[in-house]
Amino acid sequence: MPMTSNSTVVPARRAQMFGHIAPGMLSGGADSSIKLWDLEREHNTQAQIYYPAAAVKKSASSHQYGITHLSFYPFDSLAFLSSSYDHMVKVHSTETMQVSGTFDLESVVYSHAMSPIANHLLVACAAQHPAVRLVDLRSGASTQALAGHRGSVLSVAWSPTDEHILASAGSDEAVRLWDIRRSAPSLGVLDMEDSVGIVGEDGLGKNSRLREDGKAHINACNGVVWTNNGKHLVTAGHDERVRVWDTTTGANALSHFGPVIKNKRLSTLLPLLPPSNIGSSGKQLMLYPNEREILVFELFDGTLLKRLRAPTSQLQRNNRVTSLAWRSCDVEVLSAHSDGAIRAWRPETEDSGQETDLSEDDSRKRKREALDDVFRSLTKQKITFN
Repeated sequence: MPMTSNSTVVPARRAQMFGHIAPGMLSGGADSSIKLWDLEREHNTQAQIYYPAAAVKKSASSHQYGITHLSFYPFDSLAFLSSSYDHMVKVHSTETMQVSGTFDLESVVYSHAMSPIANHLLVACAAQHPAVRLVDLRSGASTQALAGHRGSVLSVAWSPTDEHILASAGSDEAVRLWDIRRSAPSLGVLDMEDSVGIVGEDGLGKNSRLREDGKAHINACNGVVWTNNGKHLVTAGHDERVRVWDTTTGANALSHFGPVIKNKRLSTLLPLLPPSNIGSSGKQLMLYPNEREILVFELFDGTLLKRLRAPTSQLQRNNRVTSLAWRSCDVEVLSAHSDGAIRAWRPETEDSGQETDLSEDDSRKRKREALDDVFRSLTKQKITFN
């Protein structure tokens, strides 16, 4: 899946996290700014430059500190949610870019999530508090706290196939599964030492004993993502490991991605899982934001397929990739960077490769001709380059 960078720097300051729904995209910055982008409209087609279609105006009701996470409402792009270091989760109107609701969680909110399939309107929030907070958009209240973590909760994700199942990851090295219908909602923790899982009576975990002790990583876990079919969970931790789990039994799938993984920051870090039919082999791919590059892996065998880096002229010392999003309608990956840029990555085609080769040959030819002229003027002799 060879890819190239086809984007330019957009006028956003320190882009941190963004959400996407075709044909629009949201971006949030460390300066508390939130911008809306129309990806169907290029303001400069030749340079492929985009400018924001709208932005949230600074006011007493807007966020006061950096944005940590953004997401469109799953069923209607006319609304979106944002969370911030100012302890707030806010609901915005996409049409007016005005705040329509605010929830104060009284601690730093690292990320939030809404179920893509649920009838309920619960927002799961990962915050500095050691309990997963559930906010009900219908009633406007914090309805439930899922207690179990022994430190900050850094990442949450709803199952794409069961509206009541939630996964959470925290600074206590634990990844927990929850069923919010139960009076005792904890379904246990994942253990990196267990490659068999809890099979139960039917081999699928029925009537099995819950595991309450175990570590998913040997340090804080700041990323948790479900595969599209809900059969596997992908987690990222400060031990610089990415692990894949069988969600039926809780077994560690033992996928190994080598020593190239980097992850030391407390902020939420989410691997990107594009649709499984994207790769030429038909295998599930994983894109990982690895400091100043994006690594493309085959998810289950850990094979490194590609390293995506911005052009050298655009690199800065601390130009870190902070977030990734998938644009399915154009088969495009969008990456946010700490230098304020949002870049687009598109698959190379045979035609684009030929064009690149031709342009490189033309460039070399021009350089040879220029050098030839210089040497001829100095020596009055014909110079031939072989």
